[in-house]
Amino acid sequence: MDRKCKAFEELLNIMVELREKCPWDRKQTMETLRPLTIEETYELCDAVMKSDISDIKKELGDLIMHITFYARIAEEQGLFDIGDVLNSVCEKLKYRHPHIYGNVKADSAQQVSENWEKLKLKEGGRGHKVLEGVPGSLPSLVKALRLQEKAAGVGFDWGTKEEVWDKVREEVLEFQTEVDCGNAVKMEEEFGDLLFSLVNMARKYGINPDNALEKTNNKFISRFNYVEDNAERPLPEMSLEEMDELWNEAKMR
Repeated sequence: MDRKCKAFEELLNIMVELREKCPWDRKQTMETLRPLTIEETYELCDAVMKSDISDIKKELGDLIMHITFYARIAEEQGLFDIGDVLNSVCEKLKYRHPHIYGNVKADSAQQVSENWEKLKLKEGGRGHKVLEGVPGSLPSLVKALRLQEKAAGVGFDWGTKEEVWDKVREEVLEFQTEVDCGNAVKMEEEFGDLLFSLVNMARKYGINPDNALEKTNNKFISRFNYVEDNAERPLPEMSLEEMDELWNEAKMR
């Protein structure tokens, strides 16, 4: 523990020194850091998806550096410091884990998740909306999952997986109807409904749809790169059948 505390203390001291002596670091604000923080978060996500332990360690370091940066800026303005940040999250974790730090019983991850959402809603006080905690800037696929999880946390959920299958089939038919009618506006609306129902299905089966789609994206990139690397001439000059043959080779490999 001493080693960890000393490492964190050194980071805090470095941040103070950089804010005092480095022109670039001294110029930064919370607003200028925001896009950089988003980028670092995605870089961590990439490393996690690749199971690259070395990169995960590096990207976690970058994110911790950003956290200390925000806290240092706030401390300079007399708003809060890193101690307040850590105390706040410690208090929240204890409050939202009453099955560990209280008398509540929770024997499954599902029960813990439901208690968590109920406690978050209670924290908001009277007038707090269930879906308010979902950031508007989340990517649409991630947002759909979080909206469904929030609603399910207060009991608004399908009773069985079979009901979700029925909903998906219903949305497929409704989308097909609008495709046949050629109504572009309704096609987009029904396709959104279909995607939303598929996210619901993934949730019911314990699948994170964003992770699943990212793995498929990476698989497509790998196979398409194989096609391009092994093509005897530029792709636009090849027939679909020729590209399909290389695609099937990539699948076999």
